[in-house]
Amino acid sequence: MNEMFQFVKQISGKLNSNVYTGTDPGKVAYLRNLQRELKKQDVLGIPFEELKITVFDIETTGFYPYNGDRMLSIGAVKMQGDKVLENEVFYSPIYCETPPSKEIESLTGITKEQLMDAPPIYTVLKDFYQFVKSDTLVAHHSSHEKQFMKHATWTTLKTGFQHRIIDTSFLTRIIEPESNLVTLDECCAHYGITNDRRHHALYDAIATADLWAESVHRIKQMGFSNLKDVYAEIANLK
Repeated sequence: MNEMFQFVKQISGKLNSNVYTGTDPGKVAYLRNLQRELKKQDVLGIPFEELKITVFDIETTGFYPYNGDRMLSIGAVKMQGDKVLENEVFYSPIYCETPPSKEIESLTGITKEQLMDAPPIYTVLKDFYQFVKSDTLVAHHSSHEKQFMKHATWTTLKTGFQHRIIDTSFLTRIIEPESNLVTLDECCAHYGITNDRRHHALYDAIATADLWAESVHRIKQMGFSNLKDVYAEIANLK
């Protein structure tokens, strides 16, 4: 998507601060009201072209938040159906006094200076939730994102993580059952998606959004109308 690459270039100068800044971040009551709304919401029957989602990615120091690994940054972009909403993006590094290891710095490009200048996780999470609102979340290898979000939301905001997260493989396993696509790199290569800054939370979120857009387009061509249809098909595959 050439327009997406142009969009990324336009915002590249803003990637060390929040692209979206939530209002009145001191009120955790907002998140609790949002959680009540999420419990009432049934997104499974919403037609794909009307479904509002937020695609997100996180960079971390490792894989195990309950063993001390932490989030370094969050990036996200909103979508409706298979359309990426190019002006609705979120990105923030997360404050930490401990510098990332040389391996993580080399992999992600995140430096000690960026983390020292970043807002604390308390602020980043509240801003992120105000950006997401009641959207369904989508991520690649979503179990990684889910365990970090559950841990960080509870330890920081003292409330549970209630958002539905859908993994990209939820659609690709039906569209490409024999392809054995696993990594984001493999999926991007298969679908011809370019990601110039791999392991950057915003760029990976945008690449994942492109993957979801292509998957939604193809799943609709196969006759699936909504998430409920897909759940039913996956249940039949088991």
